[in-house]
Formats: sequence, C-alpha cells, structure tokens
Amino acid sequence: MRPKTGFYRDGYCKTGIDDRGVHTVCVEVNATFLSYSKQVGNDLSTPFPAYDFPGLKPGDRWCLCAERWLQAYKDGKAPPLILSATNAKTLDFIPLEVLMAFAIDLE
Repeated sequence: MRPKTGFYRDGYCKTGIDDRGVHTVCVEVNATFLSYSKQVGNDLSTPFPAYDFPGLKPGDRWCLCAERWLQAYKDGKAPPLILSATNAKTLDFIPLEVLMAFAIDLE
C-alpha cells in the first residue's frame, strides 16, 4: 500500500488555513532524507497503523512541510522534488532557484 499524501490526504500538496505545517513541497524521499528526518524528530519511515500510515520508503512521493524541506536543505540532506506538483505557496519559504536545483522533473 502506498501512503496517501498531502495535508488533506488527497494525493495533492494543497494547503489551507488549517495546514499550519504548510505541506506544499512534493518530494521523492530517499534513504538519506528518511534517516535525517528521523534524527530530527520526524520519523516518516516507521509505519503507524493507527493512522493508516504504512511508512515511507525510498522512491515514495510525499508532500513535505516547506520549512522541513528548507531545514533539510540547510543541513545538506534535502530530498529531490517534483516542481510541477509543488504548491506555489512554497515560494513564501524557499526561492524558486533553490527549488529548481532539486527538481527532478525539469528538462
């Protein structure tokens, strides 16, 4: 089972007034990022059946909080991202040039 992503668990990196974490960066997680995320207190790899969350594996796509992605970027652990699926609200936190440098969907 693939995890259903997005703050609203609808498969999209949408945000709204109730999304305090601003889950707007569409990333493709890798082992480095998953390990880093766990180290900084956001364990995304361990399943949580009570929340219908199977845990993420390298290659899974996930809507990550903009500030968490920025933190990983500053620490040299940012995962690649899918710019076309990343919400424009992300630009309030991260410059487009930085996002483009990590985009795996640009030609």
